[in-house]
Amino acid sequence: MISHLSGTILELSEKFAVVDVNGVGYKVYCSTETLTGLREDTPASLFTYLVVREDALDLYGFASREEEDFFQLLISVSGIGPKGALGILSATSTNILKKAIATGDTSYLTKVSGIGRKTAEKVVLELRDKLKAHADTKENPHELRAESDVVEALKSLGYSQNEARDALKEVAAEIVGTNARIKEALKILGTK
Repeated sequence: MISHLSGTILELSEKFAVVDVNGVGYKVYCSTETLTGLREDTPASLFTYLVVREDALDLYGFASREEEDFFQLLISVSGIGPKGALGILSATSTNILKKAIATGDTSYLTKVSGIGRKTAEKVVLELRDKLKAHADTKENPHELRAESDVVEALKSLGYSQNEARDALKEVAAEIVGTNARIKEALKILGTK
């Protein structure tokens, strides 16, 4: 199994990176968060997870071991495949997703990650107990609601869910409060 790659980034797309390792190019599917940290023609180091299917070998890459571990938890849920898990990981930060699951907030998962209600319920049901010990849900109990409110506000202003999520990911963590986060997200959207 290929569990780690170090090499030079040859190509980047919205869903994958091609990593040159000693003359061999590996196509590695990555979350949006991981891809934003990569640049073409620069060295990179990725933790990887190899998915073997009858007709393909797909390699998934992660900037941190924590992100890879969470990916493996997500694909352990029946009905969630590797591409679906990567989509969930691309929605927002791993810590916020863990808090949403640990607190049983299915509405957050459906609004922000774009998965359906039944799938969100299944993810919460199967992973809630596993994540309760890891997610500090007392840190900021309103954080999940605020993130969801920002996405909804941006959608009501005419932005798509993907545009809203992508802009929200770029808002600095130091900016707190729903209104302040909306204003900053609008500034980010205005520059694109």
